[in-house]
This record gives sequence, structure tokens and C-alpha cells, in this order.
Amino acid sequence: MSDSNTTDVTNPSTFILLGIPGLEAAHVWISIPFCTMYIIALLGNFTILFIVKRETSLHEPMYYFLCMLAVTDLVLSTSILPKTLSIFWFNSTEIDFSACLTQLYFIHCFSAMESGIFMAMALDRYVAICNPLRHSAILTNPAVAKMGLAVVLRGGLLTLPYPFLVRRWPYCTTNIIPQSYCEHIAVVKLACADIRVSSYYGLFVLFSVTGVDLSFIAVSYTQILWAILHLPTKDARIKTFGTCGSHLCVILAFYIPGLFSFLTHRFGHNVPLHFHVLMANVYLLVPPMLNPIIYGMRTKRIRDRVLQLFTHKGT
Repeated sequence: MSDSNTTDVTNPSTFILLGIPGLEAAHVWISIPFCTMYIIALLGNFTILFIVKRETSLHEPMYYFLCMLAVTDLVLSTSILPKTLSIFWFNSTEIDFSACLTQLYFIHCFSAMESGIFMAMALDRYVAICNPLRHSAILTNPAVAKMGLAVVLRGGLLTLPYPFLVRRWPYCTTNIIPQSYCEHIAVVKLACADIRVSSYYGLFVLFSVTGVDLSFIAVSYTQILWAILHLPTKDARIKTFGTCGSHLCVILAFYIPGLFSFLTHRFGHNVPLHFHVLMANVYLLVPPMLNPIIYGMRTKRIRDRVLQLFTHKGT
């Protein structure tokens, strides 16, 4: 390791990403499921976008939200996987300071957007199940566009200070980041300065985004569950509960590892580092893989269009 990694690095030109510390010998093996998840995420999300764009009958609020989610998932997974795989396969651990800031911003920005889209989709499901007769009147195309714009602006603006906060600190001890990607608090912890501003702002964003969105999702799905229990037939209850249950599993797969990673940075000093880093990767890789399967392939209209596409190609 060069001396620049442990001497005065007030304004480092590069950072060093270690991948998954403690599991370096297994990097190549770990890359196999990571790469598989990435390929499935690419294929699944591009398929969703292609089918919805091609089929005018799918130009409805639910499918617009699916497209927003697909774009967000593509950006999120692509923000980390290429660099992570280069670490695993080629030991390419260096990342330019500006590239690190860019990656950091994209990860936090699009994570906030994904959270907002989950909240918007929970609203769509709530209106569709609890007030179906007014669904088309409430969730009009202009309303969906405004919700999408609000989600993008909130995610983009709330996370915009992150790279500026990282840039302002001096780094005079080390430039080694014990992770596979640049994350706000993991980077600023390397600074030889009082980073309470960064820490407090990170907590503010957590409560403003995750806290608000999770509360809204919890209320929506509580109302949905109550409505499901009052459906007239058992088959309708089972079908609707199965659909909403799978949606909740995907939502939890995004929030639980994400919250675990965030809180571990601040309070989880006894959590093994390799486990923390694995969980930090899980919340950025697993949802982009699961979302097109759960929200897309389990949706009959999209599944039918996909089958028609491949059937016509085969004939």
C-alpha cells in the first residue's frame, strides 16, 4: 500500500475501496451471486420499460409507477455493481475523489427516490382496493406526474448537500474506505475533523425520507389489510392478500437492510464489518432484482404481454 494511504491526505485525489473486508479470498465467489442479481435486474427492469412503452393499454398510474421504479433500480444497481465487480475480479480498488462523490450522490439520491416511489405505489394500492370507484378520478395522469416530480425533487435536493459536506472535510489520516462503494457516512468518518454536521444531516434525511415514507406505507397497508378482511369471498381475500403480501416483502427487503446499514455506521460497533458491508450491498442489489419479478411478472397483464412477445417471436 502506498504511503499516501496513511499520511497527510488533506485533499485526496483517490480513495481506496476494500470490497468486503475479511472476505477478500472469497471475492471471486461472492461476485457470482452479485453478478447474477445484476443481470436479472437489468433484464427484468428493461423488460418492464419495454412492455409498458409498447402496450398503450398499460398506460395507467400503476404501470407509470412501475416504470419509475424500474429506472430507479437500473440507476441504483449500476451505480455500485460495475465498480464492485472490478474490485472483486481485478483488484481495482482505487476510485477518483470526484467519482466517489458522484457515486455517493447517485446512491443516496436514487435510494430516496425509490423510497418515495414505494410510498406512491402504496397510495395507488390503497385507492385501488379501498376506494376502487374513484381510483381513475383520484390518480389521474397529471396527479401521477406531479407525484413523480415531487419524488425526484425531494430525493435530488435533500441529498444534494452530501457531496459538498464530504468535500469540505480534511482527510489527514487515511483514504481507505472499508466498503465496496462510497457511502456518505463511511467517507466522512475518515475525516480528521468534527463531522457532527454530516452526521446530524444524515439523520435528518433519514427521518425526512425513510421515516415519513415508512409511516405512510404502514398506514396505507393497515387500511388495505382492513379492506381485504372485509372482502365478500374467501378467494378474493386470498388473492388480494397474496399480492399485497408479496409487495410488502419487497418493501421490507429494501428498508430493513438499508436501516441496518445506516444505524450500524453510527451505533453498531460490535457488528462484524464483513456482515455490515454485505448487508449494505443487499439493500442496493436485491430490490432491483425482485421488483420486476414481484411487481411485474406477478402482474397478470404484464406477464401476458411478455408471454405474447416471446410466443410471437418463436412462431
